[in-house]
Amino acid sequence: MIVKTQADIEGLQKIGKIVANCLHYMLGKAEPGMTTKELDDLGGAYLELHGARSGPKLAYDFPGFNCISLNQEAAHGVPSDKKIIQKGDMLNIDVSAELNGYYADNGGSMVIPPGTEKDFLLLEATKMALDMAIKDVKAGMPINRIGYNVEQVADKYGFSIIENLGSHGVGKSLHEEPKFIAGFYDKRDKRVLKEGHVITIEPFLSTGAFGVDEEADGWTLVTGPEHRSAQFEHTMIVLKDRALIVTIPDLK
Repeated sequence: MIVKTQADIEGLQKIGKIVANCLHYMLGKAEPGMTTKELDDLGGAYLELHGARSGPKLAYDFPGFNCISLNQEAAHGVPSDKKIIQKGDMLNIDVSAELNGYYADNGGSMVIPPGTEKDFLLLEATKMALDMAIKDVKAGMPINRIGYNVEQVADKYGFSIIENLGSHGVGKSLHEEPKFIAGFYDKRDKRVLKEGHVITIEPFLSTGAFGVDEEADGWTLVTGPEHRSAQFEHTMIVLKDRALIVTIPDLK
């Protein structure tokens, strides 16, 4: 999507605030003994209360309101009554939704206490990778600068990048141009960001995996069981000189 009017900006900000607050709410509710289906139902109810519709359900008939992934599940985890959150689990929640024709998308990871030192280092590195990738965003910037900045942080911390997961355009649909934005430096990508582009940035860092495979459910994307990954994501509008992030929660 290319933002053209103030109404576009306000529409994106409104749904961005809803998904950001929903993600914050769900992360705060996650606890040992809860199933991922129970957590998803809380998120679904939150979206409904605020008039929003689940993005993955609306766009792809996903079997849940939100993607909830545990441990070796890197993305697109299907909520289930059979998946019980345990102490020490790495949890990722990806919330995307639509309101009045506008979509926004965000995600975040956490360790269910107690967690290990490596778990918290992975979370710290992935958050920093997102921040570093956003800092250079502006009109005219090469798109592969996003992956370059993520790669610098991953290398510094000693983590790998899941290369077949990436960022994307968003706005009037859940996934649109610019399609697949690599989370690593791809010198072959000659695209540049345009003023008004609406994009996500979502680095996926791992303890050693470089790719994911699809589970038999047709949705869940997993690394090997020996690895963990983390993801943090924002939706933003590309301005002349910076990124306008629309997925900042009200931290109350």
